[in-house]
Amino acid sequence: MENLLPDITDEADIKRLVDAFYENVNQNPLLSAVFNDHAKVDWPHHLPIMYRFWSSLLLGSMTYKGQPFPKHIPLPVSREHFDQWIMLFKQTVNALFQGVKAEEAKLRAENIAHMFQYKLDYLKQHDSQ
Repeated sequence: MENLLPDITDEADIKRLVDAFYENVNQNPLLSAVFNDHAKVDWPHHLPIMYRFWSSLLLGSMTYKGQPFPKHIPLPVSREHFDQWIMLFKQTVNALFQGVKAEEAKLRAENIAHMFQYKLDYLKQHDSQ
């Protein structure tokens, strides 16, 4: 018998996803170093922003206001970091949820990571010229 998990349907689900994901990030040596050692993320401040970000994307709450990409420009990240981020995000979603919104969350995360990687590669290429 297949173990059925709930889909992402409300703000509590978003909070559960974000909290679990960033707990995994903090246990990952590659990503934890970027978030904690380099960026020195203030987690009590950052997590509510991430709740609003993912709620806006997945639930249409429109509570997130901001531009996430510029904050990532100074970070020492490579394709390896983005690959780890995507892998952890998908693992977290798969452990907690299944359904249409869960699949959308994974797709959106993958698209965001690829776009950020593309933009960072572009900036690095043009800064070195």
